Amino acid sequence: MPENSANWPEPFVAPAWDPCPALPPVRITNVKAICTAPDGIRLVVVKIETNEPEIYGLGCATFTQRPLTVVTAVEEYLKPFLIGRDPDDIEDIYQTSFVSSYWRSGPVLNNALSGVDMALWDIKGKRAGMPVYQLLGGKVRKGAWLYAHASGSDVKEVEESVRHYMEQGDRYVRAQMAVPGMSTYGAKAPASAGKSAGTLDVRQQPWEPTAYTATVPKLFDHLRNTVGWEVELLHDIHERVPPIQAINLAKELEQYKLFFLEDPFSPEDIDYFPLMRQQTSTPIAMGELFVNQAEYVPLIRDRLIDFIRVHISDIAGISMARKMAAFCEFFGVRTAWHGPGDVSPVGHAANLHLDLNCYNFGIQEGHEFKQNTREVFPGTPEIRDGMMWCNEKPGLGVDIDEELAAKFPFPDHALNGAWPQVRRLDGTVIKP
Repeated sequence: MPENSANWPEPFVAPAWDPCPALPPVRITNVKAICTAPDGIRLVVVKIETNEPEIYGLGCATFTQRPLTVVTAVEEYLKPFLIGRDPDDIEDIYQTSFVSSYWRSGPVLNNALSGVDMALWDIKGKRAGMPVYQLLGGKVRKGAWLYAHASGSDVKEVEESVRHYMEQGDRYVRAQMAVPGMSTYGAKAPASAGKSAGTLDVRQQPWEPTAYTATVPKLFDHLRNTVGWEVELLHDIHERVPPIQAINLAKELEQYKLFFLEDPFSPEDIDYFPLMRQQTSTPIAMGELFVNQAEYVPLIRDRLIDFIRVHISDIAGISMARKMAAFCEFFGVRTAWHGPGDVSPVGHAANLHLDLNCYNFGIQEGHEFKQNTREVFPGTPEIRDGMMWCNEKPGLGVDIDEELAAKFPFPDHALNGAWPQVRRLDGTVIKP
């Protein structure tokens, strides 16, 4: 040892206190599904409670056509699987829950997983004291542009509806028009539709694809000649026509420069997308009925669609949606999450936090909730000036008044709560 070693300074010793103390352990103590229908639409929200009573999370699990099956999946299967887990382990909980049933994917399991997944992100945001979009990487925009829903029985009524939305600040408007004598998606059917079709049951709604594909180009020709070209126009085929007719319609609409044409094919017919891409440059949005990554990954990878339109709870929640959005960014595909009234305010908030964070955001479907729903769900995202805005509260920013929610039970499950039947004039049922 050197002679002058006694003059050396003492070696550094770390202080006894921890400058970054760990958060106290939090554990999941309860998982429950809350069923409510403030606006007459069946909504399912999952609430995850912890051993810290003030720390709980909410997630959307709404599969409005089969809500009680989701409730069973949450309370009979996921709940015992989750009790005692650390709510911070979002990714591990998602992955283990996903494979716990062995057979996987499908709207029931995915919605149950979504309710859990969103609730865990909500808890993490509350524990961090940050909105969820901050946990995802922060904002890249101040708000999310919405598209409104214009419709009418003829071109003049649709024009008036489009003008109404333009006057209140909407820049993006979906336009749908009724086909005379038939029930058309997105527009009310004439009162005589069921009788004139000669169907056996007035609940069966007659529909013919050729009359529809002949009508839609006339609508957009009228709109471009009246409301002009500054408004972005959208249209939803809703998978109701044979694939080759959908391709022909996309080609005819190309001259009217739609922002996008939605759901030209059913999920079972997605092999037609390469043919459509060769035929037309009309932007295509797809995915409302997707539940499995095997359905959408090839369409994104091969650049066969322009907007991904998934219902976030049907693909299992925020964790899967953020991965999908990042994947889409590399292939020039933009997000356009499904956002009708059968997505709860909690689900709309999840959409919004992703919208604010995703660089490749395209557009968000808007829905104006009525006062009943806004009271049941305090913090429901605000809509103004054609955009949806975040309230900046920690987590997803939406709460639920459980006592008030209980005052709005599900309506009668007539026909098992099914989507209304859609039949051709000869009685053949078609995809809705």
